Amino acid sequence: MATSDSATLSKAVKQQYMDLPQGDKVQAMYIWIDGTGEGLRCKTKTLDFEPKSINDFPEWNFDGSSTAQSEGSNSDMYLIPVAMFRDPFRKDPNKLVLCEVLKYNRKPAETNLRITCSKIMEMVEDQHPWFGMEQEYTILGTDGHPFGWPSNGFPGPQGPYYCGVGADKAYGRDIVEAHYRACLYAGVEICGTNAEVMPAQWEFQVGPSEGINMGDHLWVARFILHRVCEDFGVVASFDPKPISGNWNGAGCHTNFSTKEMREDGGLKAIEDSIEKLGKRHSYHIRAYDPKGGLDNARRLTGHHETSNIHEFSAGVANRGASIRIPRNVGQDKKGYFEDRRPSANCDPYGVTEALIRTCLLSEEGEEPADY
Repeated sequence: MATSDSATLSKAVKQQYMDLPQGDKVQAMYIWIDGTGEGLRCKTKTLDFEPKSINDFPEWNFDGSSTAQSEGSNSDMYLIPVAMFRDPFRKDPNKLVLCEVLKYNRKPAETNLRITCSKIMEMVEDQHPWFGMEQEYTILGTDGHPFGWPSNGFPGPQGPYYCGVGADKAYGRDIVEAHYRACLYAGVEICGTNAEVMPAQWEFQVGPSEGINMGDHLWVARFILHRVCEDFGVVASFDPKPISGNWNGAGCHTNFSTKEMREDGGLKAIEDSIEKLGKRHSYHIRAYDPKGGLDNARRLTGHHETSNIHEFSAGVANRGASIRIPRNVGQDKKGYFEDRRPSANCDPYGVTEALIRTCLLSEEGEEPADY
């Protein structure tokens, strides 16, 4: 399997330098979403003090013509710090800083979905919307071949790999463990992980996170995964159908609830939300992957634990439905529901905003309302 040349560099030699004292300076890694709506970029600034809140970070800028976000003749884009995390790679007191991107005229970049999502979340903060997102991904070599797969063939059929244990069932667990611990160190609200149905496919879960925190924490968890994989010389892919044929795709199932849904008798509010979602299926499909549904069309076929992209369905404990009500929620008459349609490469800001618009703001039609 092909791994990157960088992975062969001596980590012991690097550590000699990482162990050097850094005085009273702090390294802040600024992170942002690029023009694809999927890729992440980063660069580092030295600060003269340790920031205690997000307001302590200065704005910065970057060349948007190199990230598919502007033209070369007017390329400066603004980085606006919005969320701070501990840096698990450089360790304390250094920081990771998630940023929004603004254009030269201070208007949001096309892939800055956070700014609208944040406004929508503020409108419903009294309902305390909670989200939990299940991020599936596939570990690939630098040649695009799944990690651990035979170079000229396929592993055995699906069945033994989901939550599997053993060298012939779990492919790449070191990466999963490193990522999990790095997220905990950083302060990401990661709540679990497991091996998935396809070999070399894994999942981690983030949540429950309230409001805008869902998107912030999932994007930073993705960044940390990319950096961990970089150290190991492999690639994390969020492609919703990385291998064609009789292999499971990769989604980002999104669990959602409000205070009303979590209280006694909350099943009524859950059922009301599902009814609203059923009348707005195509709007959500467009919001659930960065290509307006084209990526998900390869995954949502009605097979491999998915619903059909053209049809809306819901059911208790049904993993072939658009919306699943967990069995215990059906029994307890309260809790949450799971939207199984978002793709692995979705923008969590777009997904969570769409759920709020339809379920809580009762929007209808094919376009989001302008408030």
